Amino acid sequence: MEGAVTRYRILALVVGTLLVLLTIGMILKYTPIDEPAMAGVVAPVHGFFYMVYLVVAYDLWRRTGWPLGRMVMIVLGGVVPLMTFFVERRIVRDARVLPAAKAEANA
Repeated sequence: MEGAVTRYRILALVVGTLLVLLTIGMILKYTPIDEPAMAGVVAPVHGFFYMVYLVVAYDLWRRTGWPLGRMVMIVLGGVVPLMTFFVERRIVRDARVLPAAKAEANA
């Protein structure tokens, strides 16, 4: 399960960073600065990585057996600027506790 956590963590940080850049690009595009190039480049890259993020998040969610509400929080993390970083921190912490709790229950 550590591999799934690592994959999720990397993709969450990439998607979160791209989302912040996309937000900055949209601000630049729709203000008097009128610089659409950044948003035009970052948007498709974020979209691609967000789809990969969803697959990796689903894999982690399936392995952990968390409720559907946790998956919704993970999915929203890739859409709401800066939320990804907070969600990633909590999900990784909770996911790393699971194997220890299962091992303790089996002992």
